[in-house]
Amino acid sequence: MITLNAELRDVKVNPKMIRREGKIPAVYYGNGKESTAISVDAPVFKKAYDEAGESTIISLKTPEGVLDALIHDVALDSVIGNPIHIDFYIVSKDQKLQVDVPIEFIGTAPVEKMGGIVMKVMHELRIEALPAKLPSHITVDLTKLVDMDSSITVADLDLGEGVRALVPLTETVAGVTEAKEEEEVVAAPIDLSAIEVEKKGKKEEGGEAGGDAEKVSPTTEKKGKGD
Repeated sequence: MITLNAELRDVKVNPKMIRREGKIPAVYYGNGKESTAISVDAPVFKKAYDEAGESTIISLKTPEGVLDALIHDVALDSVIGNPIHIDFYIVSKDQKLQVDVPIEFIGTAPVEKMGGIVMKVMHELRIEALPAKLPSHITVDLTKLVDMDSSITVADLDLGEGVRALVPLTETVAGVTEAKEEEEVVAAPIDLSAIEVEKKGKKEEGGEAGGDAEKVSPTTEKKGKGD
């Protein structure tokens, strides 16, 4: 089991000062424990978090003793993404927990060679189990997708002894869809005869307008005044 050492933290001290010392402000609560402010070593926590995630029990060494805990919530810096605060939830060994466990896809689906596209529908699964039975992740073997009608449901998963899925067993975890070819848009043929008729119509209209203009030209009007 992963172990983290926790030190009591003075809540009056600015959290930025704690982070500058290479530690992360944190708090633990649950299972009858009052909310207690602590701090943990930043590099050690990052390694533990990478291994345990939020679904594996860790051993939290505190001034009041060793406690079984889940990494319940991690606040991250909005710019660089480093953990800036942690919530640990204390659990009881005989109390079942409900957690979301990440799904890890492995293998290559044979259906991909037939032109099929694998759809990874589910990326985490909500389960219930005793702390000691909680898996860190659930493995899904994509080699089971052998044809276009293949699919993997929750019922097909190996959750391990004492682990129960909290979603319908018929829920799809991964499936297959067929690649659709883009339809080629064919441009409509151009009616050259219609364009020719339209051009002729414009010329005829222009000719009539020109004739009228000659009848009322300034030259004609001047000659009339001289007479």
